[in-house]
Amino acid sequence: MEIRDDDLVRFAAEGAAPLPVADLQGELEHDGARIWYAAHGSGPPVIMLHGGLGHSGNWGYQLPAVLNAGYRAVLIDSRGHGHSTRDIRPFTYQLMASDVLAVMDALDLDRAAVVGWSDGACTALILAMQAPARVTGVFFFGCNMDPSGTRAMTEPNPVVGRCFARHARDYAELSATSDQFQAFVGAVGLMMRTEPNYAAPDLAGIGVPVRIVQSEHDEFITSEHAEYLARTIPGADLVVLPDVSHFAPLQRPQQFNAAMLAFLGKISP
Repeated sequence: MEIRDDDLVRFAAEGAAPLPVADLQGELEHDGARIWYAAHGSGPPVIMLHGGLGHSGNWGYQLPAVLNAGYRAVLIDSRGHGHSTRDIRPFTYQLMASDVLAVMDALDLDRAAVVGWSDGACTALILAMQAPARVTGVFFFGCNMDPSGTRAMTEPNPVVGRCFARHARDYAELSATSDQFQAFVGAVGLMMRTEPNYAAPDLAGIGVPVRIVQSEHDEFITSEHAEYLARTIPGADLVVLPDVSHFAPLQRPQQFNAAMLAFLGKISP
């Protein structure tokens, strides 16, 4: 049955679909944080990185599709998000990329494709810049690589509000610092306002396959920026998802999954 939750009413009330039991789940200590991860299935590895303020459970509609297509899915809660902890340092995308590499080392993954959503997309692309030999490709959904790519929100948005409310409930349930959601939001917001800051020459040096994926009605990222990324990253292409927004994986999972699996099939058949 096709799932549609364009207004995120279902997500606000129930969250995404529950994740299946993992084949392997654990935590590792890395650079001042305890990073949670889970691995499912077998086959070519695909690392799935969630968006800012969220957690790996937000991939509930994508994980079964990845497994059914014959891949091994690795979910990681970014530091300070979900089950993972953080220290007192500011959030940075570079630090979160180093956490992903540490999980890959712990799981003996020489290379993996990376699917990133929002902040997770930025983390994925930075990982590809820093360790290209470890990344087979990046599915980059809904993020910017410099401040010019963001939209200014001038009025309240009910869809964003419902997503934020769900994140607050999940944080209270999952986090080791469950009473510090507002401080967490402030720290992540500071990172989003000041990072990333990659110029065209930085992007031109990326040497792995990249697909830029932009929603028609993204609340945070401009279509012009997505087009710029696709032009500037060597060999990158652009896919536009119609009728959805920054929350496409939750709003119309089948549409998002089709685009994701098409890319994975291209780089890791």
